[in-house]
Amino acid sequence: MPVMGGLEATRMIRQIEKETHQTKCQIIALTANSQPSDTEACLAAGMDDFLAKPFRRHELFAKIELQFPAEQ
Repeated sequence: MPVMGGLEATRMIRQIEKETHQTKCQIIALTANSQPSDTEACLAAGMDDFLAKPFRRHELFAKIELQFPAEQ
């Protein structure tokens, strides 16, 4: 991202949510960085899940489904 990175953006979003008592939005990292430390950094910043590029459509849909399970 040209202005700020995803980690910084996530931290800012989480801070705003906390300060304004907003419902937490779901954040899934989509990144070419695929080392275990990258996953850890994303989750530590407050992201909800992680998916490394390149990814397949079904992988993305599976991650989204985990965040928004269908009501039964």
